[in-house]
Amino acid sequence: MIKAAKNGYTKHEREKHGEKTMIERFSRLVAYNSKIILIIAVILVVPSLFGMAATEINYDILSYLPDELDSVKGEEVLDKVFGNAGSSFLIVENMPSKDVSELKDKILSVDGVKNAVWIDTFGDIGIPSEILPDMIKNIFYSADGNSTMMMIQFDDFSASESTMNAVERIKLIMNKQCFLSGMSVLMSDTKNIVEGEAPLYIAVAIILAFVALSITMGSAILPLIIMASIGISVVYNMGTNLFGEVSYITQSIAAILQMGVTMDYSVFLSDRYIQELKSTGDKKEAMANAISKTFFSVSGSALTTVFGFLALCFMSFSLGFDIGIVMSKGVVFGVLSALFILPSMLQIFCNPSKKARRIAFIPKLGVVSSFSLKCKKSVVIIFAVLLTGSYILKSNVDVYYDFVKALPQNMTSVVSLSKLKEDFGMSSTHFAVFNDSVESYDALKMAEEFKSVEGVVSVLSLNSIVGPAVPDDILPEAVSDICRKGGYELMMISSVYPSSTDESNLQTAALTDVLKRYDKNGFLTGEAALSKDLVTVTERDFRVTSIISAAAVFAVIAFLFKSFLIPAVLISSVELAIFINEAIPFFTGEEVPFIAPTVIGCVQLGATIDYAVLMTSRFKEELEKGKTKITAAKNAAELSAESIFQSALVLFSATFGVYCVCNVMLVKSICMMLARGAIISAAVVIIFLPTLLVLIEPVINRKYKVNKNEN
Repeated sequence: MIKAAKNGYTKHEREKHGEKTMIERFSRLVAYNSKIILIIAVILVVPSLFGMAATEINYDILSYLPDELDSVKGEEVLDKVFGNAGSSFLIVENMPSKDVSELKDKILSVDGVKNAVWIDTFGDIGIPSEILPDMIKNIFYSADGNSTMMMIQFDDFSASESTMNAVERIKLIMNKQCFLSGMSVLMSDTKNIVEGEAPLYIAVAIILAFVALSITMGSAILPLIIMASIGISVVYNMGTNLFGEVSYITQSIAAILQMGVTMDYSVFLSDRYIQELKSTGDKKEAMANAISKTFFSVSGSALTTVFGFLALCFMSFSLGFDIGIVMSKGVVFGVLSALFILPSMLQIFCNPSKKARRIAFIPKLGVVSSFSLKCKKSVVIIFAVLLTGSYILKSNVDVYYDFVKALPQNMTSVVSLSKLKEDFGMSSTHFAVFNDSVESYDALKMAEEFKSVEGVVSVLSLNSIVGPAVPDDILPEAVSDICRKGGYELMMISSVYPSSTDESNLQTAALTDVLKRYDKNGFLTGEAALSKDLVTVTERDFRVTSIISAAAVFAVIAFLFKSFLIPAVLISSVELAIFINEAIPFFTGEEVPFIAPTVIGCVQLGATIDYAVLMTSRFKEELEKGKTKITAAKNAAELSAESIFQSALVLFSATFGVYCVCNVMLVKSICMMLARGAIISAAVVIIFLPTLLVLIEPVINRKYKVNKNEN
């Protein structure tokens, strides 16, 4: 710094000189201590593996709703007061009443089962079904009388380990005449699929990413080293989630996403190391130079990606926080791996030579950019039309909130749910929870109003079971505990409408209006009510996260390039790619899961803005060398196209591979959109960005004296 001042440097130049000296010292520290760093890195893998094993997985997406919602408060009352937050329905076909009663006793003996409600809960099974009250008969018997239904209550909530274990044990008791349905069963089946397929996701992603790297790098050893270093960072990331729980969606896609979005950093450094090694011939010096010369590009790219993921944390639907934290942490570990672990592994295990290198397959994509530069006006018009049109179309894509659609339709729980609808007209169940101070005659009127709401099949209440005239003190405990307990009364409302549909949402609103007239502090809850709130919450979240992610990335790029116009152009380019990606289902007639647009909007922006930043940096470098704006744009496109293609191909390969083998539609849809988004972002940047950079060249080039005579 003193020397810089004595040589007459400006303040900016002195700061830059000091910055560079600090980075060079860091680079040499890493380059000259490779063995120690690698030993520490390997040792840290051990606790991370234990952390991975200890991490709990949450399979209940609805549990991420905000606590202040009435539906969530109602679930808490169901859980803590009635012990009914976790429940399932068992349909039994063509089985004598005696055998059904014996089956019920076996179910009651299962650990984790709190209660099983059937006809014998209310009276002797010897009573002919024909003389039972219509309300009881309609609830527990199908219209043709061939099927009967049993409601099973669990000790814990639907997605708890004890409930899922109980579900699996009940399945062992069942025979081919039995069909088990409900959210607890759906979550148990989801868990089985995810746990069975997750290792396959990782294996397929690793293999395809390795193939993509091998093809584009023209080497076999370099991709192995890169994959190993990223693998260590993935283990670190997944091993540091043990202090909480992660959703099964995060668990399924986090490793693949981390590998895809942080691959750039490792590729940039390894390519630069090979170049520096050819110049210096000394591994340590070559690595020190490589780290110092890629530090800003790697850290700058990482910042944009981190902020893209962190935007998800501002969702009130806390699944976004879950994904955002895990993935932001993954990017940080990816950067640390690229700056510490990869340099050590390259020096120890990699000995580049002409014999070890093959010809890399990289298409000449710079030709596309050159062509677009010849048609600048047309390219700008097409860009504006696509940006507007794709935004309108993506806003009209059908989105679904039904978790059943996210599962294979041949799953036993899905088949059982269809059976429940066919035999009993039940597709979803509402629970009305209200203060037990509500008079019996008002509760009876409330139940009658519930029945009059369109789509309601039946209402199970205390009055419908025993009548309003029976005093509380002579009620059997087994009956009273079902419907009245802890200062609350409970009604179970069966609906013909599946949750998450427009009909179900309208029905939920109507039922809520009825309930609030009798008890303004009452709660309507259940899968349908929770799903309706999910729609309301996530629609707001989508808008908020889109704005925050774009603003955060804008701020990072503005800081890096000291300009407000440059980030506006770069973000517009990637947003075009995002809009096109999200608009494609409009043409294919495909429904997308509700969480996909939010995840894609933030992840694709954070992961692929690097392409635009890289090309803009190259363009600026060419201008600094005195090139004309057209020549600079052509050179920037040609020089950056290889890295952009390489990065996009790796991200596409990893996510598309998972899409091909995945059976969980929620994960499958996200992976398909990520794979598609990587290619679309690369294409948009290569085709449109060079022309846009030429248009804003005066802003980029204002500090440099160049030839501006070229049109």
